[in-house]
Amino acid sequence: MDGYGKRVEVQMVNFYRSLSEKDRRRYAAVEAGKLGHGGVAYIARLFGCDPDTVRRGLADVEQLPKDAAEDRVRKKGGPQES
Repeated sequence: MDGYGKRVEVQMVNFYRSLSEKDRRRYAAVEAGKLGHGGVAYIARLFGCDPDTVRRGLADVEQLPKDAAEDRVRKKGGPQES
């Protein structure tokens, strides 16, 4: 499997980081799907996420356009301790 060039990888990572958690998962899945065999591992490495996250994204994408969590987007970061 051939990967993307460095310039494209940088653009992809920058775009990935700008997305919500749910959209990151789905974007990673779409990119992995384009690459075929080895795509999940490559994309997980590129984006620094767990391969299971990419696989979950693949399942999410299969369910579109129906989205049970359509209006729910978590804010970046977790609860802050005082």
